[in-house]
Amino acid sequence: MVGTGEDAMRRWEKLKELAEATFWGYLGCELVSVGERETIVRLQARERHLNMMGIVNGGVLASLLDNTMGIAAAAIRPDDQVVTSNLNVHFVHPLRAGLLEVRAHVVHSTNRMMTVYGSVTGEDGRLGTIGTGSFRVKG
Repeated sequence: MVGTGEDAMRRWEKLKELAEATFWGYLGCELVSVGERETIVRLQARERHLNMMGIVNGGVLASLLDNTMGIAAAAIRPDDQVVTSNLNVHFVHPLRAGLLEVRAHVVHSTNRMMTVYGSVTGEDGRLGTIGTGSFRVKG
């Protein structure tokens, strides 16, 4: 389990630092909280995150879900590597520039596979995108 001790906090701080040089950092993601029940990530969606219709690009939303769900999976399996094997995304309402919040939690876990649910809401609190992901556990 992710734990609440200083070691767990140091591990997540180190991961956040390393992630800044990756696509995560390029997007501008902010890890708000990680726990055994839920992981929360935020993104201040700016003009660069929008498509030509003025709404948040679907690839940005899929990336947010993939990253957040992956962190949720890793949080309950900290001694293993988890990788995305399948990602399903449903765009249910357009999201605009502003603060986006992504929440994810593990719904099923076995020795080798995990299923995670995630959602993205806009600044107005309206649900914009939902997704599920299958994650392979590489022990």
